Amino acid sequence: MRMIFIGPPGAGKGTQAARLVERFAIPHISTGDMFRAAVKAGTPMGKEADRYMKAGQLVPDEVVIGMVKERIAEPDCSEGFMLDGFPRTVPQAEALDAAGVGLDVVLVLEVDDELIVSRIVGRRSDPETGEIYHLQFNPPPAEIMSRLVHRKDDTEEACRTRLGAYHDQTSPIIPFYEARGLVKRVNGVGSPDEVTARITAALA
Repeated sequence: MRMIFIGPPGAGKGTQAARLVERFAIPHISTGDMFRAAVKAGTPMGKEADRYMKAGQLVPDEVVIGMVKERIAEPDCSEGFMLDGFPRTVPQAEALDAAGVGLDVVLVLEVDDELIVSRIVGRRSDPETGEIYHLQFNPPPAEIMSRLVHRKDDTEEACRTRLGAYHDQTSPIIPFYEARGLVKRVNGVGSPDEVTARITAALA
């Protein structure tokens, strides 16, 4: 199963990604993890990426594509992989295509913007246990309420900015892959188990 997993911030992609990689026994490859691993391993592409990052510059698409190709050539990707967070733009999708990286499916998790905003704005985390609650959907016990933390990037303004970036930059890759017959759209509203069941049916 060689797949790309796409979805807006707050859609529950992290939860579902963890379940999918376990089900299909494939590695979960996020660009952040990939960058750190390549830099640490000192691969040619890792060194190139590190040069840009140390200069405070964005890593060019061709370097990122090179790192993706390096990563998926590793033995643990022989049965497939899940790319998460890449490609983010149509030029990146085109470059991945041109590099000959074959895909089986592009899974798109869909959740309405307003529901995402309410999900994110209502999140609270417990610094002592690491547990994440939601004021509406998963209320915390009253006795720990005073110690819960509301992350700075979980405000409505920050959430809408991230959603705007997703719609402007990332969602245009969906038609790109639809033209290749690769896209499976899944409704991301409901309990994690319900969403997992829909994804499993879509990938069957």
